[in-house]
Amino acid sequence: MKNIIKLIATASLLVTASTSFAQSADDKPSKAAYADPAQPMLSDTPMEITKSDTALVVIDPQIDFLSPEGVSWGAVGESVTEHNVVQHLEDLFSAANNSDMLTFVSPHYYYPHDHEWEFEGKLEKLMHDIKMFDRAGQLNTTGFEGSGADWMPQYKQYIDSKNTIVSAPHKIYGPEQNDLVLQMRKRGINKIILAGMSSNLCVQAHMHELIEQGFEVMVVRDATAGAIIPEGDGYLAALVNFRFMASEVVYTSEAVERIKTAR
Repeated sequence: MKNIIKLIATASLLVTASTSFAQSADDKPSKAAYADPAQPMLSDTPMEITKSDTALVVIDPQIDFLSPEGVSWGAVGESVTEHNVVQHLEDLFSAANNSDMLTFVSPHYYYPHDHEWEFEGKLEKLMHDIKMFDRAGQLNTTGFEGSGADWMPQYKQYIDSKNTIVSAPHKIYGPEQNDLVLQMRKRGINKIILAGMSSNLCVQAHMHELIEQGFEVMVVRDATAGAIIPEGDGYLAALVNFRFMASEVVYTSEAVERIKTAR
């Protein structure tokens, strides 16, 4: 027991009270529940951002999640607005593009055959019921432009650039069923700056799998958001696990500055 207490005390002392990147007023969470602990036990394990082996990874930057016109806005809109996610994602896309850093996008699409599944989890059923991320077919783009499955318009210039790779779609939450890991390994990527939607579902699931696959993962905490429904606050649930598992959890302002100054 004495050794455990000593370990906890040592871990607490290792936490640095300040960083070289001061939080701006915009960085400070407006809800007390989202604030960082005053005396954290866990220390960040800083990730060195280098252009040769670091990439920005953005999950589901699509209309159905991020626009008031999207089918999930009633659940996620408060959190998206709270954390200014739409602007923060654009800030990250822009910084990576201007720095010639690779960006990978892991999208979410459902095709007609996906609606024939014989069983579903609760959220899978809901997404299918509200036709979230629906497309006419894998090779059929009829009705895709401007639909809920399409990119947010302000991101298209970045996603269409030569430095952005769009993986095959993930189907439920994580990247186990798409080629995201393969594409990153083939480009020599070992470190990831992770952002997108939604926090406790696809972003957290991607974080888990990418860590298990041997990547270092930094999560950008105000470039993601979650559903706030009677069952709970998805963003808060994710934030706890980001702190436990990611190498670092940072704000957009810090991530952008570190991308810009990466060697």
